[in-house]
Amino acid sequence: MLSKQQTRLSTTGVLKFAIPSLIGILLFMIPIPNDGGVTIPIAKLAGWLQELFGTTIPITLPAIMTLIITLTAILSIVAVLSKPTWVTERPFLVSLLQVSPVWLIARILGMVFAILTFYQIGPEWIWSDATGGLLLNDLIPILFSVFLFAGLFLPLLLNFGLLELCGTLLTKIMRPIFTLPGRSSIDCLASWMGDGTIGVLLTSKQYEEGYYTKREAAVIGTTFSVVSITFSIVVLQQMKLEEYFLPYYLTIVLAGFIAAVIMPRIPPLSRKPDTTYESASETPDDTLPNNMSRLRFGLVLATNKAKDNRTSHVVKGGIQNVLDMWMGVIPIVMAIGTVALIIAENTPLFSYLGAPFVPILNLMQVPEAAEAAQTMVIGFADMFLPAIIGADIESELTRFVIASLSVSQLIYMSEVGGLLLGSKVPVRFIDLVIIFLERTLISLPVIVIMAHLIF
Repeated sequence: MLSKQQTRLSTTGVLKFAIPSLIGILLFMIPIPNDGGVTIPIAKLAGWLQELFGTTIPITLPAIMTLIITLTAILSIVAVLSKPTWVTERPFLVSLLQVSPVWLIARILGMVFAILTFYQIGPEWIWSDATGGLLLNDLIPILFSVFLFAGLFLPLLLNFGLLELCGTLLTKIMRPIFTLPGRSSIDCLASWMGDGTIGVLLTSKQYEEGYYTKREAAVIGTTFSVVSITFSIVVLQQMKLEEYFLPYYLTIVLAGFIAAVIMPRIPPLSRKPDTTYESASETPDDTLPNNMSRLRFGLVLATNKAKDNRTSHVVKGGIQNVLDMWMGVIPIVMAIGTVALIIAENTPLFSYLGAPFVPILNLMQVPEAAEAAQTMVIGFADMFLPAIIGADIESELTRFVIASLSVSQLIYMSEVGGLLLGSKVPVRFIDLVIIFLERTLISLPVIVIMAHLIF
């Protein structure tokens, strides 16, 4: 229960909440023009940093990330096997380096793949441009720069009361529609307008702090970690359908909304326990008092949160966010993503898995159903693979369906899937497989109907 002093609103307190929060909204959620398209400032900063490496800065990002992935694996081996005091006496290093045997093996595998790919040694099917090279040279440099700025600036969204205000105002909307607390609206918006990786990180941090239950964290992480507008445009360009961007993105939003309503209400997400993270501290009571409006109570919670902040804590938290993503997440992406891409490129597995979709696509009157069917499941390995495989399909309607579905499926192992497994969000690999298939079956009819209306 809040004291009388805690319910007062001062100009200083409101400004301390409003200024950092507005800067955070600007950086993570406001679209800005970029090379004929749109992006967000964080992505723009990340792109600017990528351009510096290898030109102004005489070292490449793949070289830096190979070093970081290798260092992570070596330090994890030391931390797990010998448990030195310089790790055990620091809770952050314990959570970062003392991982389970499965994740230790994954980090070692990521190191092996990174070294083989960087030096292009060993079997070519490991380091080729379609497998390890795609990750180390194309995706991971993007993650490096996005994680740097996202990690440093995330405290602007997390620590200054914005979640408290939105949580209070939007509970009546988010809870009945998506079965989620109001504060998850910021996570959802950051993912939809920003980037899926940012959404996963934001969700994981909130879950670790006790604001979400296991079920809520799993729902947000697997349902709202949407591909960015920028990458959606890249997919559309690959499919040679640039002139259809507005109906394309409208289709993605509609399919995503319907999936977000249905998914939390069916297994496996509906069966996740509504209990908080085991190591989470007790969260503040945000029950609305009888004598206070929802807006005022939201502002009270927000200003009280902002008052508790110290600059040193915010800076320290930002640096720890960056290290957590660089060392805790990227090695997992390298390991799992490379394995998935090797399977996709060198075996007929995804063609076999896509076979059941042929009669479904025929029933929905989608042209070239056999060619389109294998793209239905290959997106589980990497979101861009369906666009690469389906680019030569003649039917514009079919290419539109593939482009829209590949973005709507969300769970692809080379990035978001790997991020989720590497984070504290309580989802298992089998959960991701089931969720991917469910999202495909829910989104496909919506997308096909829209495609038939457009073409």
